[in-house]
Amino acid sequence: MSELHKIKKMQESVFLVHMTSSNGSRLFLLAESAGMMSEGYAWLVTTGLSTLLDPVDAKVVDSMEGVLGVKPYVPKSIELEGFKSRWKKNFNSENLFGLWAYDTVWAIAMAVERAGIVHSRFLKQNASNRSVDLAALGISEMGPRLLKSILNTTFDGLSGKFQLVKGEMAPFAFEIFNVVGRSERVIGYWTQKGGLSQSLDSSSKISHSNSKTKLKQPIWPGGTIQQPKKLRIGVPVTSGFREFLEVKWHQQSNEPIVSGFSAEVFLAVLDILPFPLPYEFIPFMNESSRKSAGTYDDLLRQIDQKFDAVVGDTTIVAYRSSYVDFTLPYSESGITMVVLMKRDERDNMWIFLKPLSPKLWLVTGLAFFVTGLVVWVLEHRTNREFRGTPEQQLGTVIWFSFSTLVFAHRERPENNLTRFVLIIWIFVVLIISQSYTASLASMLTVQRMHPEFVDVKEIKRNNYFVGHQKNSFVKDFLKKELLFNDTMLKEYSTPEEYHDALSKGSHNGGVAAIFDEIPYVRRFLDKYRCSKFQMVGPTYQTDGFGFAFPLNSPLVSHFSRAILNVTEDHDKMEVIKRKSFGREITCEDRGPETSSGGLRLSSFAGLFLISGVASISSLLVYIIRFLCSNYPASNTMHEEQSMWLRILEVAKRFDQKDPSVHHLRRAESRVHPVTGPESIGASPETDNVHEMTSNERAEDVGENQNHDNLASGNSGANFIASNADTVAPNTPERNRASPATAYVHEMTSDEGAEVVVGDQNRGNPTSVNSGTNTNTM
Repeated sequence: MSELHKIKKMQESVFLVHMTSSNGSRLFLLAESAGMMSEGYAWLVTTGLSTLLDPVDAKVVDSMEGVLGVKPYVPKSIELEGFKSRWKKNFNSENLFGLWAYDTVWAIAMAVERAGIVHSRFLKQNASNRSVDLAALGISEMGPRLLKSILNTTFDGLSGKFQLVKGEMAPFAFEIFNVVGRSERVIGYWTQKGGLSQSLDSSSKISHSNSKTKLKQPIWPGGTIQQPKKLRIGVPVTSGFREFLEVKWHQQSNEPIVSGFSAEVFLAVLDILPFPLPYEFIPFMNESSRKSAGTYDDLLRQIDQKFDAVVGDTTIVAYRSSYVDFTLPYSESGITMVVLMKRDERDNMWIFLKPLSPKLWLVTGLAFFVTGLVVWVLEHRTNREFRGTPEQQLGTVIWFSFSTLVFAHRERPENNLTRFVLIIWIFVVLIISQSYTASLASMLTVQRMHPEFVDVKEIKRNNYFVGHQKNSFVKDFLKKELLFNDTMLKEYSTPEEYHDALSKGSHNGGVAAIFDEIPYVRRFLDKYRCSKFQMVGPTYQTDGFGFAFPLNSPLVSHFSRAILNVTEDHDKMEVIKRKSFGREITCEDRGPETSSGGLRLSSFAGLFLISGVASISSLLVYIIRFLCSNYPASNTMHEEQSMWLRILEVAKRFDQKDPSVHHLRRAESRVHPVTGPESIGASPETDNVHEMTSNERAEDVGENQNHDNLASGNSGANFIASNADTVAPNTPERNRASPATAYVHEMTSDEGAEVVVGDQNRGNPTSVNSGTNTNTM
């Protein structure tokens, strides 16, 4: 009685009794006294007690009202009815053990006849004088043959088919009965192959016509048909994402009505279970406000106290498995990030800068300048187009390199090393310009959307706010795994709140991103047709949604196997999803895109590398040649001169023209005389015009050893001409072509331009000032 009271305090209500009829009769009398045979309790008895109910006192049977029992099934037969009529007074024909004993005697008799045993002697005698010593009986020589014959004996006896399996009786079927009053009411049968059924057919086989209802409705203790023990299933109460689980209340009965994806999967699993499982949904809420009573963790911790299981969108997480057991998952798994998409930038006035990334712009500009500088180094000593003041030379460096983008150069390169560098550089410019054009055209003609953020590190580095679902374990994940500060986290409940927070952004009271489980994110994107938001970044692994039970619950394995059957049935899952979510809208898989929106430096690194190698190698070859021909800087320098002075001298020569090239140009400037009125003009066939700076003037004049005198004017063009005869100004002879010794040399000076006419042979120059004013010397 003391043990019964302890069990009663534990709020247990279903009991399995496995004992003899003598102890069982005492137990049920005490249970009735303890008030445990009333409504709300269930009692089940095994074969040991259920096969001996007839000898039990009537008072005990009365106390067992509503008990369910199971015992081997004894089929009806003519032999059994005849046996009952013959032994009605002296034998209880309902005693199963008595029927088995009767059939066993027949089995032994049949086995002896089959084995042909008539006389048998013992193979071993015992020397003991005690007649009651069983060991003194010895071993019959026919014993093994008789044992084999008994094990192989099968026939239809009074208790049904007699057959021994591993030396024991093996009943074909079991009968499930309900104690009602003082009689047994059969409510169903069970066989190893067919399971539960309400009836057997004429051949004593399971009839599947009523297999859906499994058993007839039993009468439970207290005379009620309501099942005493329903599975108390806790369900979360949420305000958002009701497609997964929604709790409503019936208007008349005020009973909770649970619907949604999780509830539909649970009901589908119940249909597959091999046994009926009564249940009731109990919302986890405050009774007054009908709002959630806590987080999902709080709900799970109520298992084994207030609930027997939890059904809902509960995620399988490692730390939760320490106090509950989960079934296999029935949904997608993983945590991901959803962000706002950038607006189209076609109206941006600076969109022409977008095709190239900032690094690529910087490196391209630097490459233009370096290439121009290399060309200047290779050309400035031999090409007059690269001479002039420092400002002019710097302008030429920049102009020459950048002008390769749009047109051919006016400055013709004269060095083969320069040509080699330009061939590579023009190839680089061609590829970059074509890529830029294609990228810009794509930006201007194609609608493009880019995510605001693709990297969690960027969000953390800028201290942007991020959101998560209220009462979800994702909050702890963000703090512990991704190391977000608690002050940067915001809670939201509905997809509408997600939309508003992402649309505002972190600087306007919203968030930069929202972290949630993939099923929720997909529903959110489906709701807004993926037009403004995108799922980006890595997926952090979780195990999906599962049903929760107490630790070591035997229901977990049954539910897990049933979940596998449901989830692998694609047609069934499609029906469940369509009923819960409607027609699923799949977002176009754009994939994570970079926020730069342009070409990257890495795409052209090979081109810049080739151009750089060509420029550097050409520059090195040129410098080595120059040093080999110009060092030591002067043969007249004393050997005692310092290295620094020698370097300065080499640097000065590097800035000057190449003398050998200058003499070559002066020699090429001599032309044959041309007759006619246009001989003194600027025709390229008759004149060779050489332009040089003021710094070069003295150098050119000093090198001309054949001229005796120079005459200078204040303005106009400066010409030096030699002729065998003196030509008077404004005479026809002046327009005649001079002999082959005549040449024209144009140069600039600070004073202006002047024309000097001289006789090469006599050394009598003639000076002509600007305009038509000409003086003859």
